[in-house]
Amino acid sequence: MFDEPLAINISEESCPVTAVISHIVRPGREQGYEAWFHGIAADARKFKGHLGVSTIRPQDHAHPEYVVILKFDCYGNLKTWLESDIRREWIERLQPLIEKPEDIQTLTGLETWFTLSNKPMMSPPPRYKMALVTWLGVFFTLPQLNMLLVPLLSGLPVLLNQLISTGLGVALLTYVIMPLLTQLFRKWLYPI
Repeated sequence: MFDEPLAINISEESCPVTAVISHIVRPGREQGYEAWFHGIAADARKFKGHLGVSTIRPQDHAHPEYVVILKFDCYGNLKTWLESDIRREWIERLQPLIEKPEDIQTLTGLETWFTLSNKPMMSPPPRYKMALVTWLGVFFTLPQLNMLLVPLLSGLPVLLNQLISTGLGVALLTYVIMPLLTQLFRKWLYPI
């Protein structure tokens, strides 16, 4: 059940927001869960600001975790849906189908780069802090990457060159640079 307020900066009220909801389905209850999902998804679509819902089904039946990705145009509309009586009724119907209470995380954009490993999802840092740390990551990554790639990619067509260099830049930022910078600046990003 959705008992706690969403961890999100209220000043970002007008930003699109995504809720990532995970459910561990009891063995043998997958068909019931699928029917439940189609029903709740149909009701969610009727709410103001709804931008879409999808699910990621488990690949491994030994760990039957379904992940629901729910998008709304702003936090207020998402909150209205999550706290609605209609959703509350659907969540009551869900209880016999799942092993433990659902887990909800909310994301509005850049904060997906600003998660601390082995920590529960915290309220994202203010946007200006995320922008500054991202700028720092890009500032130091792109020149170094260009210096390494220009000799290797100079014979390729411009579009292919850009495709490869930007792809490597994003991968490097996502999996190496931003996790390191988030850890380095964690006390400034998440003052507690």
